[in-house]
Amino acid sequence: MFKKALALGLSMVMAFSLMACAKPAEPTTPEGNPAAPAEKKMHIGIVTGTVSQGEDELRGAEAMIEKYGDANTGGMIKHVTYPDNFMQEQETTIAQIVGLSDDPDMKVIVVNQAIPGTVAAFKQIREKRPDILLLANSSQEDTAMIEAAADLVIDPDNVNRGYLMILAAKKMGANTFVHISFPRHMSIELLSLRRNIMEEACKDLGLKFVFETAPDPMSDVGVPGAQQFILEKMPAWVDKYGKDTAFFCTNDAQTEPLLKRVAELGAIFVEPDLPSPIMGYPGAFGIDLKAEAGNWPAILAKVEETVVAKGGAKRMGTWAYSYGYTATQGLVEYGKNVVEGTMQKDNMADVLKAFGEYTPGAEWNGSLFIDRNSGEIKNHVMVYQDTYVFGQGYLGNSKEVVPEKYKSIK
Repeated sequence: MFKKALALGLSMVMAFSLMACAKPAEPTTPEGNPAAPAEKKMHIGIVTGTVSQGEDELRGAEAMIEKYGDANTGGMIKHVTYPDNFMQEQETTIAQIVGLSDDPDMKVIVVNQAIPGTVAAFKQIREKRPDILLLANSSQEDTAMIEAAADLVIDPDNVNRGYLMILAAKKMGANTFVHISFPRHMSIELLSLRRNIMEEACKDLGLKFVFETAPDPMSDVGVPGAQQFILEKMPAWVDKYGKDTAFFCTNDAQTEPLLKRVAELGAIFVEPDLPSPIMGYPGAFGIDLKAEAGNWPAILAKVEETVVAKGGAKRMGTWAYSYGYTATQGLVEYGKNVVEGTMQKDNMADVLKAFGEYTPGAEWNGSLFIDRNSGEIKNHVMVYQDTYVFGQGYLGNSKEVVPEKYKSIK
């Protein structure tokens, strides 16, 4: 009896040993074929301003959540906003950006716009999570510093636009171009460079260039005070410079009151600093776009109808697709594809392809940023669309050749 029990025990031990050493069966489909490996979980963080400081960028983030799902409910996208008063609350801004890297599934972080504090946040993320792809749009910090901190920097092509906006103003009948800004923005390299190019282009194309100073929305007057200043000053400016004057401001919050007065006073407006049919136009003209949300051809048509009815035909323009909105979408798509291996880092063609996916019918032109001392920067891409004039259509600026001299202006 003892020998039988011993033999049975040894048999059971050997059976369990063989089972433990056996390779687990590969998962299969119902048809018996090997199943595809499970996709690795990927989260993408998006940082934008609020509606008052960057509505287009925020709406682009909402569109990405709609497409890829909210990470909090099993999707891909995590969206946070930085404070409106970001110049006085940089610690909060940095904490918001860096906080996204605490998520172990975070693979890409997009900051649009890359306000002051982005460089510091990216540096902190690099130290603990070098695997995360860091993408910045419309940086407001030192160009060399953001290029060193980010994997990719995107900007509107403010070099070519510096010339092309003046050319557009001339095509629209302007004989004077008024550039409105404040010291903080003029300390940003690309904005200062564009201003200098605009002034030189005015000389070459026969327009008078004027620089006017407005309050910084980040100052004590805040956004309401900065907007009120534009409303109050515009009648005097139009009276001084004439109706055939193109007005341009570097701040998104001041675009709405500027557009309102341009239409009322019969002046000219080429395009916003960050062009979009919804940058300033809906608020300035009281246009309800809820039904058209996300449908850019429909948005453009509705805005155009209203602007023309208000007397802005052939005097006011924009881009057919929002730059800020598309930049959020395009950078998310590009980052996702790089992580998945279908696009490459430092490949401008892939960047333009990702942007183009969200702007059917509109072409993106672009070039690498040229540092005046060290040449082309491979991870800094400049992009632009053609100017669309309400009541007229595209100006054809995307086909214009920008003279080489403007690429060497400092």
